[in-house]
Amino acid sequence: MVMSKPIACSRMYNLSPRIRGLWDALFAQVSLRSGIELEIIAHAAPAPLSELWARPDMGAVFMCGYPFSRMPEAARPAVLAAPVSSEAWSLDQPLYASHILVASTGPVNAVADLAAVRWGWTVRDSQSGYHAARSFLADRFAGKMKQSMTVGPLLNPSGIVAALKDGRIDAGAIDAYAFQLLSMHEPDAIDGLRILATTDPLPAPLLVAAQTLPLDIAAALQQSLVTLHETPEGAAVLVRLGLRRFSTVVPPAYDIMPLKADDADRRLGISW
Repeated sequence: MVMSKPIACSRMYNLSPRIRGLWDALFAQVSLRSGIELEIIAHAAPAPLSELWARPDMGAVFMCGYPFSRMPEAARPAVLAAPVSSEAWSLDQPLYASHILVASTGPVNAVADLAAVRWGWTVRDSQSGYHAARSFLADRFAGKMKQSMTVGPLLNPSGIVAALKDGRIDAGAIDAYAFQLLSMHEPDAIDGLRILATTDPLPAPLLVAAQTLPLDIAAALQQSLVTLHETPEGAAVLVRLGLRRFSTVVPPAYDIMPLKADDADRRLGISW
């Protein structure tokens, strides 16, 4: 049974209390415009994201595209919308990429160095923190990489950043939109790090609702999201989050992710 208040959660992008507050303000706008009262929750780390995505009361919850793409179609949650970043890598579409980060004064000076460094990864079902890096490496070093030391799971972008700063890893990939949010609101968190490369864009993490959510409620939430940029209040909250708008997306757009991940596994020839 669906609860009286569907939940909203930005856990994937809750990078600091300040940033979470901005997401809470966005969900408040969505709730106001849709007429649907949302219960905004944190589901803070280290609580597993898989538990969040299995909840039957999801109203507007961020979900990574990779685990979404691996689910049978009949089991997938309902798709609402995906964010469009103001950064150039988004191509003004609901896309994102991963930045390959290294320490500004560390041992990695060029992409060619990445074939033999200590890599950090977040979790194995993460597109941005795991599969994006492996696809990037497979495109450049297929069959040439050594079985290097890796460190993981580091759970999330903050874990990658911390491991780079304390020297446990030499390189790691994080969600480019997460990096954008940190640059905007928590620049000290990424001080001393630099972007060595950026991966090709793929469909962005999406806001989803539970299949059990009544269709009229899901439709109202979706309409509120994709028109949020059309009001002064909505546009203002989007700007503070580095977003142009939310856009509708179709589930088949995400089917490229497991194909690329499986291809990288074959070509790279090493496991992490």
